[in-house]
Amino acid sequence: MAAVLVRPAGAGHESLFVALACCVILAAAGAVVGVRAAHVGVTVVEAHQLDARDGLSAAEQGLYADLRLVPIELTAWGGVPPAVAELAAALVPPFVADLGMAWRGAHSWSLIEHAGMSAYLGLSAEPAVAGSFLLVLPLVGEADSQPEIWLHRESDAAAPARFDAGFLVEAGWREIVSRFDAGVTRHKH
Repeated sequence: MAAVLVRPAGAGHESLFVALACCVILAAAGAVVGVRAAHVGVTVVEAHQLDARDGLSAAEQGLYADLRLVPIELTAWGGVPPAVAELAAALVPPFVADLGMAWRGAHSWSLIEHAGMSAYLGLSAEPAVAGSFLLVLPLVGEADSQPEIWLHRESDAAAPARFDAGFLVEAGWREIVSRFDAGVTRHKH
C-alpha cells in the first residue's frame, strides 16, 4: 500500500492574513470612535452659586429637594401662591411643622411679594444645621421660567427688598443650581 504525503497549503500565511485583518478592523473601529466622540464640557458654578450636589449639607439638600417640588404643588392653586398656612394644611413639605422640620433647621416660612413677584422665605432658627432659604417663583404668565432657590447661611438673613440676582448676591444670598455633566459619575473624592 502506498502512502501519500500531503503538505499543508500555506496555513502559516493564512493565519497571518486573518490576524492582519483583525488588526485593521480594530484600528478602523478605534478611529471611528475617536472621531465621533463628543467632547463633554464641565459646567462651572459661578461665585454667587452653590452646586446642589456638593455645596449643601444633608439638611439643606432635603429642603432643596422639597422646594424644587413646590411649584408643581402650586398648580393645584391655579398659579396663585397660597399662604404658608394653606400649604401646611395641605401637607406640602417643607411648610409642614413636623419633627423633620426641627431636624432640618426649624425654618419659619412666610410668603413675601414685591413688584408682582412672589417668594417663599424660610428663615432658619439653626443656621449651623441649614441656612435660610428663598424660593423665588416665576411670574404667573412666564411658563418657561424656572423658580430660583437661594440660600443664606448667616444668622442675619432677612426678607429681601427685591428679588433680582444682583440685590440678592449683595445681601449675602447664594443661588443653588443643579448641574449635571460627566462629573456626576466621575467625581474625584
